Amino acid sequence: MILIIPLAAMAQESWKESEETVQTPEAPILCVNNCGFFGSSMTNNMCSKCYRDFIKATTMAAPVVEKVFSVASSSSVTLEQAKADEVPAVAVADSQAAQEPPKPPSNRCLSCRKKVGLTGFQCRCGGTFCSMHRYADSHECTFDYKKAGREQIAKQNPVVIAEKINKI
Repeated sequence: MILIIPLAAMAQESWKESEETVQTPEAPILCVNNCGFFGSSMTNNMCSKCYRDFIKATTMAAPVVEKVFSVASSSSVTLEQAKADEVPAVAVADSQAAQEPPKPPSNRCLSCRKKVGLTGFQCRCGGTFCSMHRYADSHECTFDYKKAGREQIAKQNPVVIAEKINKI
């Protein structure tokens, strides 16, 4: 025997079940940081941007705290001294970030400012030069070739001094 159940009846039953499980949406809640956007209960009543900033701040603070406690536990340094040590480290990191990153080498001749591209010549003084200024005497090179040659010869040919022989 085959039972035939109308599709409309099945749809009504599934609709009733879904109505019972779905909760009514709450009234929109403004972000706790008063930024003007709406917050969510999943993000501690913060908007997505404020929540992301909050997560970044907590993850950045966690390694510093662990570092302070590891220093204090491994030696006889007090917590106040460890905090005092942390402050200059942060200041040093900020000063390094404030320095400009080294700019890429220019692709112009330092003497005539002509574009050299891939055909430029690197001199030992640190400059890039065109084919006319690639030699040291044509571009006022500051590299001391005599001193470099002497150092190279001294390195390749160490001085050998024989021990004095006692005469009999």
